[in-house]
Amino acid sequence: MVERLRDVGARVRALVRRPDRARLPAGVEVAAGDLTAPESLDPALDGVRAVFLLWTAPAATAAAVVARLARAPRIVLLSSPHQTPHPFFQQANPLARFHAELDALVMGAGAEWTILRPGMFASNAIGWWAEAVRRGDVVRWPYGSAETAPIDERDIAAVAVRTLLDHGHAGRSYVLTGPSSLTQIEQVEAIGEALGRRLRFEELAPDGFRQAMAGRWPEPVVEMLLSAWGATLGHRALVTSAVAEVADAPARSFRDWARDHADAFR
Repeated sequence: MVERLRDVGARVRALVRRPDRARLPAGVEVAAGDLTAPESLDPALDGVRAVFLLWTAPAATAAAVVARLARAPRIVLLSSPHQTPHPFFQQANPLARFHAELDALVMGAGAEWTILRPGMFASNAIGWWAEAVRRGDVVRWPYGSAETAPIDERDIAAVAVRTLLDHGHAGRSYVLTGPSSLTQIEQVEAIGEALGRRLRFEELAPDGFRQAMAGRWPEPVVEMLLSAWGATLGHRALVTSAVAEVADAPARSFRDWARDHADAFR
């Protein structure tokens, strides 16, 4: 997203905890700050007209941080579709509760606000399946028939850029998805097509998934995913047209994403 903003001529300032470790494009101003220390944000906010907020810290300082960010005229928040009436998004979990609280803080802060609510990220496939694909042709995973509409992270960035720079998005909430509903089996097959290989999906029972992830993923994350996948069985994934409407370009398909990221699975 930083590159997209720079490419359209926007002046960009990126908040980082360790400026000496920042790897950002030329022309991007780097400012030191930490969401766990709200007072550290003050210098970075000087002269800022729009803020993009992706929360990456413990929740304790959220209210103080949002109060400071509201000094800018506009806040664009990356949240989640926790309020969407689709079974996949209606499973109670700590992240959804926090997102609801953060949404309320931003909407009540006094600045113009826009909330982006991406569903399943296409890039999750790398963390989930790349290791297995590099080892062989079998992906063992639960709920192969569960359908999602993975969104390409580049489309999230495209929408974020437009909502930061353009008028007409104040008070709007956009649920962002890919263009089609795909089972997890179909997603694995699409990765195989991108690699020129035939990949096989082997159904893993929920308890088998819990055992496989023990010590690797936090238990609440495992349970959140299992609940969401289980709840969506028999339902097509929610698909919206928000990417095309806001970014003025069609959302990329998961197959497009897989072709462009095939090297991650090699």
